[in-house]
Amino acid sequence: MNVTKFLDQADSIRVGIVESDHLLPLQLGERYSSLAELLATENPSATIQSLETDAPVPIDDSIRWLPPIDDQEVWAAGVTYKRSQTARMEESEAAASCYDRVYQADRPELFFKATPHRVSGHKQPLRIRSDATWNVPEPEITLVLSPQFRIIGLTVGNDMSSRDIEGENPLYLPQAKCYDQCAGLGPWITLYDTLPEMSELRVDLKIERDGQVVFDQQTSGSEMARSFEDLVGWLSRDNSMPSGAFLMTGTGIVPSNDFTLQAGDLVHISIAGIGTLSNPIVQA
Repeated sequence: MNVTKFLDQADSIRVGIVESDHLLPLQLGERYSSLAELLATENPSATIQSLETDAPVPIDDSIRWLPPIDDQEVWAAGVTYKRSQTARMEESEAAASCYDRVYQADRPELFFKATPHRVSGHKQPLRIRSDATWNVPEPEITLVLSPQFRIIGLTVGNDMSSRDIEGENPLYLPQAKCYDQCAGLGPWITLYDTLPEMSELRVDLKIERDGQVVFDQQTSGSEMARSFEDLVGWLSRDNSMPSGAFLMTGTGIVPSNDFTLQAGDLVHISIAGIGTLSNPIVQA
């Protein structure tokens, strides 16, 4: 089941089920007030299926998608793919040692990525920092976590990164990662009773510039050095997230060192079995 948020014709925020070529707007009623509350139930799929729906809405270019987040926190993991380890070490000599060590350590790199107001949905803009010169998208399989840290679904994530800022000093990581319009989520959440095998989660990144594809690369979850359960286990240690969370699980696709995003670029991230998240790039 795919569930998302969107704006209806009256500019009201709605929750809906995505079914092939149409949306089914849900009637949340008095018991539920948000998508996050539905995701926090014992069985989100059954809860959602129990709700009444309005008339189907055709999915076309008029749909105004919203990120499928309410008040959850967004976290991210780093150096979970060999390619990511290599790229981080290429950023600077200062970073090389610590990123090499974390790739092999028991404890993963986990960092706070975004509050909901910094998150963009499908077709909404993502930002490159005005004080950065080397910026890349990072396509990531993103876990949707209940308040009890159960993995209840997956979505597509874009962990925007200013590599020159992070490379200058690893302590600048929060500034390289967390700023307005720094994270993309969507276009919907795919709910699972049993997660697919990681090898089935193929990830594709395409970047368009002036109507031409200037970057095209693929990877899959099978290239990850850590399991989803391992990452969630560390995230939940001595931690609580009353509304649940999104956890971006790291990237295995990193453009070459001579590539940087430009304002006007269009980034498409597709994950097999989930969907495609597309975002135009802007800069202050």
